[in-house]
Amino acid sequence: MSVPPHLLLPPPDRVLSSRTGWTRAHWEALADRMLAGVAPYATPGGAQYRLPGRHSWSGVQVDGLEGFARTFLLAACRIAGAGESADAALVERYARGLAAGTDARSGESWPQLTDCSQQMVEAASLAVALHETRPWIWDRLDSAVQERVADWLSGFLGARTWDNNWRLFQVVCEQFLASVGAPHRAEDIEGGLDRIEDWYRGDGWYTDGDGRNFDYYIGWALHLYPLLWARIAGEGNDGGRAATYRERLRLFLTDYPRFFGADGAPVHQGRSLTYRVAALAPVWMGALADCTPLAPGLTRRLASGTARHFAERGVPDTRGLLTLGWYEEFLPTTQPYSGPASPYWASKGFLGLLLPDTHPVWTEHELPLPIEELDEDGESRGRARWPRQCTTLTAPGWLLHATRHDGIVRLLNHGSDHNPPQPDGADPADGTEDPHYTKLAYSSATAPDSAPHAHARGIDNHLALLAADGTPTRRRRIHPLRCADGVAASWYAARLPGEAEGDGENGDRAGATCRIETTSVPHGPWEIRVHRVEAPQGYEVREGGWSVAATETPVGTTGPGWATVRTADGLTSTLVALHGWGSHPDARIARDVAANAFGPHSAVPCLHRDAHPGGTAVYVSLVALGREPVHPGALAEAVRVSVTEVGAVGLEFLDGRVVTV
Repeated sequence: MSVPPHLLLPPPDRVLSSRTGWTRAHWEALADRMLAGVAPYATPGGAQYRLPGRHSWSGVQVDGLEGFARTFLLAACRIAGAGESADAALVERYARGLAAGTDARSGESWPQLTDCSQQMVEAASLAVALHETRPWIWDRLDSAVQERVADWLSGFLGARTWDNNWRLFQVVCEQFLASVGAPHRAEDIEGGLDRIEDWYRGDGWYTDGDGRNFDYYIGWALHLYPLLWARIAGEGNDGGRAATYRERLRLFLTDYPRFFGADGAPVHQGRSLTYRVAALAPVWMGALADCTPLAPGLTRRLASGTARHFAERGVPDTRGLLTLGWYEEFLPTTQPYSGPASPYWASKGFLGLLLPDTHPVWTEHELPLPIEELDEDGESRGRARWPRQCTTLTAPGWLLHATRHDGIVRLLNHGSDHNPPQPDGADPADGTEDPHYTKLAYSSATAPDSAPHAHARGIDNHLALLAADGTPTRRRRIHPLRCADGVAASWYAARLPGEAEGDGENGDRAGATCRIETTSVPHGPWEIRVHRVEAPQGYEVREGGWSVAATETPVGTTGPGWATVRTADGLTSTLVALHGWGSHPDARIARDVAANAFGPHSAVPCLHRDAHPGGTAVYVSLVALGREPVHPGALAEAVRVSVTEVGAVGLEFLDGRVVTV
């Protein structure tokens, strides 16, 4: 694909950047286009940017503040990165906005910080931007404006934040206040930094608050803000904490490039995905903090590949704006707190501009991503893993399953559900279900069917029992069992759907619970799923494979025990029955519209068994997502399945590999 001309980017440089063609000049041009795009939506004093689009639950005033603060962070990267060549008009634009936003007489002043308010999020962007541009903006502000800005930020003192990454907003804001001699509370700073220690899970992984909250917030918040705090505090003033944060980020970045497909797309998992290139924040911070394990050429190749991926798909759009969605506007990708300017947390993805143009990340030749270095036998050059093409991430309970020939990364999810911890004795079925957390798998080439009408059906990447009216069981809370040696397993419990007791054919089963355990075994380009279902007799069993979406309706085909769907560009999702689905497995295609972030038409291959036999039964399927032609009938012969009387499942692959589940 090519970058749309409206972005006004320089010609590609295939000598320095053989894989993406992008250089620092491309990043600067993209930042300039985005800053120009929001300019027409500024209020008269420049304190708010009221962008078009759906408003958040915080209201127009806070949405306008968000527009200022988040684009100010982008402007800060551009100003500080340019140094003596900084654009004077850009400096003046945001200095003027700071004055108006803190002046109650301006008619566009910012709402005061209150406990757990959205203003806290935006204040953190202001503090970071003010620190990074201090010689150009803060030091030149009128003393009265400085006092007003400090007074507004001081709303954090002693305030209560949400008990997750928000604790760090308070940390960086009060550290900035300390750096300019304004009142602050050291106990707020120390308390926030102490709190994130409770969330560290090892190997570079945090959870975002209590529970199993693993997503991109780990990189663009939990790793980012502690090191931004250290930059504000200054060398020697961090109490030794910065060394710990640098080492943790180094560990995190060791495998982080494996979340990105060969086309630059990040794996589509978690909340706030509309922030898009913010996923690059920890990559740039590794270079800024001099703690990255990544070679400079790999850092730029990863970052430029991702920015180019979105640019080629119309992000930003012809107005120069970022919309609420992934590529085009798609509101189910967002949350109620997302306003029109929320996507501009993407500014974190431009932190690399703070590095001088002489830094090796800008001057060295690009290097390939891990997925581009997979040998034909599936092993990564210089770093073989078992099983082939698979990275085990024990802390979040994930397997990253990559294939070089199609450039796709798949995340097999047996550990992240975005639920708070349960007290002892609680119902294991209790919890909330979010399609961006509770699916069995996510990838760099697909998104879950997440629109409310599609989510209610709960088909893609999920195994469910169905009531007579089609209501499915829900994988609300994930209970991890295993994530090691390239195999991962978990279970979920659900209250079975059915009519009220005594009514209808399901009446005697209403209120019962089931237990569904799933083990994922990736092999080559495939995943084998072994499901153990414990439930009363009679419920229909349904499994869905990957949902693929496009502007045109995907083509679907079914056969004996298999179903496959294919988009016009060749992306193919296949599901094959291997065991437990009966002598004549029922394969179907489920279609939807306006359900998926990747396109208006989506389709999912499905398997159905009309009635669970009761007690414990084993269902085994082969799940495939790729771009190569598929012969589903032959896939049924790719692995031999055996099930013992005690329920052990043996998988024997054609290449001789044997796995016992």
